[in-house]
Amino acid sequence: MSLSVSIRKNFGSFKLDTSFETNEAVLGFLGASGCGKSMTLKCIAGIERPDEGRIVLNGRVLFDSQAHINLRPQERRVGYLFQNYGLFPNMTLEQNIRCGLCREKDADRRERALREIIDQMVLSGLEDHRPSQLSGGQQQRTALARILVNGPEILLLDEPFSALDAYLKLQLETEMKQILREFGGDAILVSHSRDEIYRLCDEVAIMDSGHLLGKGSVKKMFSDPGSRQGAVLTGCKNIEAAEKSGEYEVYVPRWGMRFTTATPVEDHLCAIGIRAHHFRPDVEVNRGRVIFVDETEEPFEWIEKFRYESANENCEPVWWRLAKEAKPQDPPQVLGVAPENIMLLYQ
Repeated sequence: MSLSVSIRKNFGSFKLDTSFETNEAVLGFLGASGCGKSMTLKCIAGIERPDEGRIVLNGRVLFDSQAHINLRPQERRVGYLFQNYGLFPNMTLEQNIRCGLCREKDADRRERALREIIDQMVLSGLEDHRPSQLSGGQQQRTALARILVNGPEILLLDEPFSALDAYLKLQLETEMKQILREFGGDAILVSHSRDEIYRLCDEVAIMDSGHLLGKGSVKKMFSDPGSRQGAVLTGCKNIEAAEKSGEYEVYVPRWGMRFTTATPVEDHLCAIGIRAHHFRPDVEVNRGRVIFVDETEEPFEWIEKFRYESANENCEPVWWRLAKEAKPQDPPQVLGVAPENIMLLYQ
């Protein structure tokens, strides 16, 4: 199963221009609000029509501007889970799920499919409840049941956990992971939460201002996002302008520091990123003398903020995050960072 998307749409002040492919994977779109994540899903589902481009799902052309093909949403076999789940408030749970069976003409098959999906989604006994009588998790499972009972070829999940509290969110993430595993086809999850993306997705696409900045496996993109915005979105706290100073060396002017890198530095380098937990007093390379300026206690960690002795006075403090049991009794005078932990950023 596969999805190929190459679309453009002009909204005046905002332009969506994106191309990507998936192949039997859960792909996460990570980006700030308004960057085009949800609009991309709506174009795939047929809710919005791109100005130009092509969308192909498992060999079926859903949209092709040159060939004048634009299948209706009902013809695309795309399962779209909206942020607010889109349940009909005046219908019962069972009636909502039946809406997904409108294409099945055989009454016996409809009833069998209905009972199977209600059991599968652990909704038995709630058939006569209306959405207002259901918990957030039950509402989400009902919306998913309505989608899955129709046999979609791909799932599109638009911020499915945005309206939930932290405890329920983690519980439903576990359920969602199992549902995606059992579905077995392509799925796209839109989120501004890097934690959701990391826990649920196989791949991640970094999106900014209507464009994809990069796409790859979750672990690769979190370790090497390749762009400033990608580093920010994946949680990097220490990002500074830098320039190439050797094949395996960069110079950070505001820190007054040179760092050896694990990979060759390209000429168009614009910045580096160092994650807060990668500083170590016992690392023997990329070491610099530091001055601690602030600290913040969290439930299980300390955030120590420092400046390099060689840094400009107006430079923002550097974050060092460490577990409570790892905090030294006396602050170290020197910190180092391994070459493989220097992220090279090019846009």
